[in-house]
Amino acid sequence: MDPYAGCLVPPHTRLNFENSSKHYCIATKFIDDKLLRTVNHMDGLKQVVLFSDGMDTRPYRLNWPSSTIIFDISPERVYQNAIEKLQDVGAKIPRSCLFLHVPLESSNIQEALHMKGFNGNRPSILAIQGLPLMTLASFKEILLTVSGMAMDGCLFLGELPAWLAETKIGTKSSTEKWMENLFMSNGFKVNMVSYHKAAKSLGKALELGDHKYILFVAEQLRFSDDQMETWKIESQRVEEDRKGEDFE
Repeated sequence: MDPYAGCLVPPHTRLNFENSSKHYCIATKFIDDKLLRTVNHMDGLKQVVLFSDGMDTRPYRLNWPSSTIIFDISPERVYQNAIEKLQDVGAKIPRSCLFLHVPLESSNIQEALHMKGFNGNRPSILAIQGLPLMTLASFKEILLTVSGMAMDGCLFLGELPAWLAETKIGTKSSTEKWMENLFMSNGFKVNMVSYHKAAKSLGKALELGDHKYILFVAEQLRFSDDQMETWKIESQRVEEDRKGEDFE
């Protein structure tokens, strides 16, 4: 249950809990649990990156462990409006945690994250849900950014609109193949997650029917850009030391 969702919807709006909303709730809970399980197994500084619509309440409602830095990437205008409403109802970030926002409109999201303190040499977990994606190209840009940020072994998970796959969601095999090809081209091994299995694991039931989203978990197989830069610097140092020894 989200204690802050009510303050973000317009007055007199009737919340819809039809089957599509149930799928969204299941996906949200699945992502919540995966985020918390992962960060609780990280040592030292914990980095969480959320790609959202600007109204993600996870920074406020989840029980983040100490030393967690949460980076929100979302539309600036929506975010600022949501922040005001959340502060009005007393929403607060857990103590000993830090919450930082990067506008989705930034010309270089990866660089903006680095300016805020994100470190691609440290473990992180990245999640996407609700981010306004207008084209397949816009998601490919996000995926490329994530690939450059996440160090090897880190997870990228979330929920994507099914139209990105350019195939009927009911054709699971073709959707899976498309996901595998797209993610692997950016260094990720991806698995689609069944909403029904996710619901069952939570003790819930979902009716059969069409759903317009894809739930997924992907693992980074490559080094991040920061890891590659560190490796290059270290390699150069070793080479210079070797040349110095040869000269002597």
